[in-house]
Amino acid sequence: MDDSSTPASLTTKTLDVLAAFSTRHARLSLSEISRRSGLALTTTHRITADLTAWGALERTEDGAYVLGLRLWEVASLAPRGLPLREIALPIMEDLYEATHENVQLAVRDHLEVVYLERLTGRGAVRVLTRVGGRFALHATGVGLVLLAHASADLQDEVLAGRLRSWTPHTTTDPTRLRRSLAEIRRTGVAVSDRQVTTDAISVACPVRDADDEVVAALSVVFRADGPITAHSLTPAVRAASRTISRVLGAPSARRQPAGARRHRSNAEQ
Repeated sequence: MDDSSTPASLTTKTLDVLAAFSTRHARLSLSEISRRSGLALTTTHRITADLTAWGALERTEDGAYVLGLRLWEVASLAPRGLPLREIALPIMEDLYEATHENVQLAVRDHLEVVYLERLTGRGAVRVLTRVGGRFALHATGVGLVLLAHASADLQDEVLAGRLRSWTPHTTTDPTRLRRSLAEIRRTGVAVSDRQVTTDAISVACPVRDADDEVVAALSVVFRADGPITAHSLTPAVRAASRTISRVLGAPSARRQPAGARRHRSNAEQ
């Protein structure tokens, strides 16, 4: 395909080359990059050479291209990435030690979830997510939390779009989903029960910043047929997300929960 007549800038073409890579296409030949990016082979060759020299791409022994570590190094500096991950990681590790299940931290990027970190063990249930990966908002625990606290306009955009179904349990009815989002805002917790895989349940809670805005979501994903239940796990996930929020300076996280105040008041009587 000859792209010489297109008005795309060199920056756009370079981004098209990088966008040719995906989870299923992590290793590409020059011709495959050209085909997937829609750029002429000569243009692709020139851009891949520059990206390789800079470190955004690397060559394998057989001449194929893979994404380079330099690209990951730059991406990790994103304000919603590395700093949030570094703050959350020790608390996530404590939550993992208490559960030995999948512990995930995610943020929203427009209409998708982006996973910043995931801790997992050998015996944990299989999940479809990965660090740096994206997923739909309406099915996962973290996605439901982030969607519930998004703007009304964004919620309308998601609910008006295609709500993909992964299992028979995935909520794809907009009216039912809207009711679920309202309940998540009321309770502060989202439960995704076998909506992504039929053997997994996710419990998620919001993470707030110094302005008390929801900037991320924390979840634990566990086996649907195991001894753990969403009800028993909720206090631990809620406490961990609250601790991360407190470190981020969230005013609501610094206040003692109403339930704890009532418990203390009763104990003093």
